[in-house]
Amino acid sequence: MSSVGITVAGDGDANLVAGLIASAFNDLDVARWLVPDVVDRARILPPQFLILVEHTLKHGEVHLTVDRDAAAVWFPRDGSPLPAPDDYDNRLAEICGPWTERFHTLDALFDANHPHEPHDHLALLAVLPGRQGKGVGSALLRHRHAALDAAGRPAYLEASSPESRDLYLRHGYELRGEPFTVPDGTPLYPMWRLPQ
Repeated sequence: MSSVGITVAGDGDANLVAGLIASAFNDLDVARWLVPDVVDRARILPPQFLILVEHTLKHGEVHLTVDRDAAAVWFPRDGSPLPAPDDYDNRLAEICGPWTERFHTLDALFDANHPHEPHDHLALLAVLPGRQGKGVGSALLRHRHAALDAAGRPAYLEASSPESRDLYLRHGYELRGEPFTVPDGTPLYPMWRLPQ
């Protein structure tokens, strides 16, 4: 495919990126577990992801294709926990209503399985459904990996499906231990990439 232009998102891109992620993740098994009702899920996911995107813009980086069809959400981690997003519990409860506890359960699973050594964390890689399989997600990965490799820095992520797990395997990630699961049994795959 032709070269994919990539830029660093700014505050003005937050809503667009949150909507892009919600669209890309809407049909994932873990999203269905988080919010089983399809109408509620479509309403809840964009503002819920907005919390994370705004937090990333303060503490990490969001890379966005210039065509606005894919985004990667990265947090540099030095071994200490990140601060929680501003007013997180109240905002999450207001957005998610009866599904709030499921989001807290997922947060706790992510925290319990997160590595402690320094790395960059790919929290989310999202590609609009109509653009998936066309190499834009891979372009975002290659873009960040080039910088990580030059810095001698590893990367970590949690793959949310066998398809995404296989994509990351092709980009140099390896499985890090066994998958962990949400309460309905949906697996998430912790993965680690050494600099290359």
